[in-house]
Amino acid sequence: MTREGIADRATATAPGSVTRVLIANRGEIAVRLVRACHSLGIEAVAVYSDADADAPHVALADHAVRLGPEPARESYLDIDRLIDAARSSGADAVHPGYGFVSENPAFVERCVAAGLTFIGPSADAMRALGDKARAKAVAAEAGVPTVPEWMPDAVPADAYPVLVKAAAGGGGRGMRRVDRAQDLAGALESAAREAAAGFGDDTLIVEQLVTGARHVEVQLLADSHGHALYVGDRDCSLQRRHQKVVEEAPAPGLSDELRREMGEATLRLAAAAGYANAGTAEFLVAPDGRYFFLELNARLQVEHPVTEEAFGIDLAQWQLRIARGDRLDVQQADLAVRSHAIEVRLYAEDPVTFLPTGGEVAALRLPSREGVRIDHALRVGARVSLAYDPLLAKVIAYAPTREGARRLLLDALRELSLLGAITNAALLRHALELPDFVSAEHHVGTLEANLLEPAVVEATPELIAAARRAVVRSVAEDPTADAVEPFRALGAWRPGVAPSVAAGITLGDEPILLATERGDRLWFSVDGVTYDAPRSPIAQRDGVGRLDAAGDHASLTAPMPGTVVQAMAVGSEVTAGEVVVVLEAMKMENAIAAPFDGRVESIGCEVGDLVAKGAVLAEVVR
Repeated sequence: MTREGIADRATATAPGSVTRVLIANRGEIAVRLVRACHSLGIEAVAVYSDADADAPHVALADHAVRLGPEPARESYLDIDRLIDAARSSGADAVHPGYGFVSENPAFVERCVAAGLTFIGPSADAMRALGDKARAKAVAAEAGVPTVPEWMPDAVPADAYPVLVKAAAGGGGRGMRRVDRAQDLAGALESAAREAAAGFGDDTLIVEQLVTGARHVEVQLLADSHGHALYVGDRDCSLQRRHQKVVEEAPAPGLSDELRREMGEATLRLAAAAGYANAGTAEFLVAPDGRYFFLELNARLQVEHPVTEEAFGIDLAQWQLRIARGDRLDVQQADLAVRSHAIEVRLYAEDPVTFLPTGGEVAALRLPSREGVRIDHALRVGARVSLAYDPLLAKVIAYAPTREGARRLLLDALRELSLLGAITNAALLRHALELPDFVSAEHHVGTLEANLLEPAVVEATPELIAAARRAVVRSVAEDPTADAVEPFRALGAWRPGVAPSVAAGITLGDEPILLATERGDRLWFSVDGVTYDAPRSPIAQRDGVGRLDAAGDHASLTAPMPGTVVQAMAVGSEVTAGEVVVVLEAMKMENAIAAPFDGRVESIGCEVGDLVAKGAVLAEVVR
């Protein structure tokens, strides 16, 4: 049965009850949901902050409403403004996407009170399953095994290593691994700050760390008529900083019995909570085959495309159909695997340090291949804001076999070029080629045990010279010359206009190189990996901020723009590796540490300051 065939089997019980949907989100998920609305003849209302006034989701929607300034707390997290936007636009329903207010039961209640249909579970179901601590209690009552957990002030001395987690939200924010009891207090403080900033809730839990486990999810769909089914499973084990990087469906290497057990456990959880709409149950699968329930995400997941491509079902469409009262007239037996799908998340972040980069899209080249899907909201000229999640795009490949999908995805990543912001493309290719991933023997610790070395993503003088030649040729040569012809259709360059010019050139046996100059920076892409260089040799990066050290003195500078959330006092004694300043950027905290034992001689910032990249934050002396 085709995807359209499954979707068409819904029977509307309240046609027209959802006719104009406000999408309370931004970026690629907002674009995805606008298109889902249009596919069903439903009007879409976009909302935007000042930073997103010209964003693609705004242009695609039928209507658009400004929320407020760039900070999320004054725009996408402001419930009053979201409700006002829905009322003023004439929307009769709200879709939250993921992140922001998507798992906030107070927002659900405000929508219902305003006469709006919330496209997702009820507030009661969200409270029962959306909160990690409550969800585990429901799971225990339903006979679903869970990971042992404790309150933050009652962790046994012999429990370590443990994982500190935000009770609300997800995406790796508010998560910290703790190996020693003496490190717990600091981890709790940092995780609480991050959780409050990302979700407006600083509640934390502490749970046992299951080593060598795989992260496996089960997709749930349930209508309001009592029918529910699990739409297969996904593996999301390749992670960095507790955030998923690579996902695939179906999860490889699971027995049919284990798949069925986890699927039926998911249905029991949904029934116990009276759950309707889409959701995802997350499990850890231990090396010995035991599985443990972690949480239920009461929303659409970032990685939902792999399930859609593997099983031929449009989850976003079904969310809309279920919300308007349609019956989920699909049986469990109808959901056969049709292909293997693998997704990677393209982030605006350094592939070695994971620090967010920000920037502006100066040039863009996206692959167009059969079996490749790209969910994005990219356009040339768009600013990559540090105020939001660094996700730029999701690249999904699907094929009859897992190996076919993996190879196709690698080819797509080699063709993808984005200039103006450093991306994690090199890390994604590296992850897909890890021997343990190729053999499906990976687990949640595999990627962080096999990270990239800085030299892998440093540009050589030869590459820099070739990139500069490409830019010069694009201006000096006829615009129809072979060197620039492959990129004309992109609209990323204009003949005779410098220095904002993109060009292509073949560098010996190397793949096509895309290059542009912006100000004093040279941006170029080779084999899908983005580099930037000043007019002098390329700058070095490290994991603790740029360090300018001479003998007994070191200047700690900001590796990216961000907000200072913690800073040591002048005169404080420090040890090598001890955190001196903490910056928050793109909802994640980044620690700037002392390079040696010594004393904080000066501090060039205060908590709450917004600092620029390269700003001197502190001076440390021996």
